[in-house]
Amino acid sequence: MKVGYVRISTREQNTARQDVLMEQLGVERVYTDKLSGKNTERPELQKMMDFVREGDVVVVESFSRFARNLRDLLDLTETLKKKGVQFISQKERIDTSGPAGRLMLQIFGALAEFERETILERQAEGIAIAKEEGRMNGRPKKAVDTFEGVYRDWKAGKISAAAGARKLGISRSTWYRKAEDWEGD
Repeated sequence: MKVGYVRISTREQNTARQDVLMEQLGVERVYTDKLSGKNTERPELQKMMDFVREGDVVVVESFSRFARNLRDLLDLTETLKKKGVQFISQKERIDTSGPAGRLMLQIFGALAEFERETILERQAEGIAIAKEEGRMNGRPKKAVDTFEGVYRDWKAGKISAAAGARKLGISRSTWYRKAEDWEGD
């Protein structure tokens, strides 16, 4: 049986591209996770790993959808191999039914992990430099020029806190924080 695994990192993303591929490849059963691939503790991945049996083929659009680091990729594919299950990564054209496919899987997995770690390292360096230069001081404060007038209307009972927050375009928690600051002045 062809079994597919689809993963997106957030609920806002769309699985359509991966779903179409699974349909085109004649995948009979698809498991879909809508959360980060940072580890293998994903409900649908675990269900799929429990479901597959000898002779099955697991198909993924890209191995980055299956695992985010080399160790997880190798552990998952080794588990599949022990169960007699073939693994195919469509994008990289990797098929673990032979030794060349298993070697390519390890090479591509190592390169992908290296790339991800390099990106994170560069990002951390950039953030450190920006902080040193005083360019990163957290989220910018929302400018509320007309707070005093709206605050007075609220204190006088003319409007609710929620209405005051809406009028200023801020959240209610920001409203209450600003009101508390104002009262403390």
